Amino acid sequence: MKYSNQTKPVLAFAMALAGVIFFSSKAVFVKMAYKYEVDALSLLTLRLLFAFPVYLGVFIGASTKGKLSEFKGREYLKLILLGIVGYYLASLFDFSGLKYITASLERLILFIYPTMVLAISALVLKQKISTEQKIAVVITYLGVMLAFYQNSYSGGSNFWLGALLIFSSALMYAIYLVGTGNIISRFGTKLFTSFVMIVSSLACFLHFIISAKLGLFNFQIEVYLLAFAMSILCTVIPSFLISEAIRRIGAPNVAIIGSVGPISTIILATLFLGERISVFQLLGTIVVISGVLMLAINKNSKPNSNVALAKQKLKD
Repeated sequence: MKYSNQTKPVLAFAMALAGVIFFSSKAVFVKMAYKYEVDALSLLTLRLLFAFPVYLGVFIGASTKGKLSEFKGREYLKLILLGIVGYYLASLFDFSGLKYITASLERLILFIYPTMVLAISALVLKQKISTEQKIAVVITYLGVMLAFYQNSYSGGSNFWLGALLIFSSALMYAIYLVGTGNIISRFGTKLFTSFVMIVSSLACFLHFIISAKLGLFNFQIEVYLLAFAMSILCTVIPSFLISEAIRRIGAPNVAIIGSVGPISTIILATLFLGERISVFQLLGTIVVISGVLMLAINKNSKPNSNVALAKQKLKD
């Protein structure tokens, strides 16, 4: 079926929107699974176990083009480290944190990772931060403080533990983005993504084995259904939808559409989890989205910078 020139951008925007919504629903699936007494590591292992064959197949297909022989051992070591930090550790912290805080707040905290990329790039890579970017960062964290206002009094120690874990997840992902540099363009999106996802899966499987956990297949059937849905709907499908949307309409447009993520999570969490959002949390969410959008449309940002890369990767 052929599409007209006017239809193609609409289709690409639809892909980006669908990808963002699918990605943002991950926290809802995790919270639903926790109702069946599954721990974070087991749930993460099941998620990656279901997704692993897909990424392995993509990797095998992409590697047949002969690109692998062009890279050195140091580059493979870097890819392995990126897979461990960016997906295994980031996901483990994220799943663990969701034990203690709501899905809505989880998405809000994760959404600040572009500000972390900006800070790391400035400290490590000595990249200059513009005045507009500094203002955007301040606005973003003011929004987070506003969203946390009521929870800081009623959440207790577990709430702050959960918030710290989710913050650590965002930090791990930001470190991953800074570390990617131009390696994605050299490897290609499919080969790079499948490789790091395979590494992160193997790291998770090894962690599960070392922890001597038993009974991975003794949970209620709902746990496996939710883990499977999470691996396909919240991992595999949106990763390809977002990549294709970026190819068609560019990272800046996809980054702007990505701002729908926190709102999408709030709606889904309200519908499926019965979470109630306070006025402070709603206002904080709006402020955070405004701050991140300022980063996304900042004219002083370089297209090939690590911050720009962060905007390409509005995911989980």
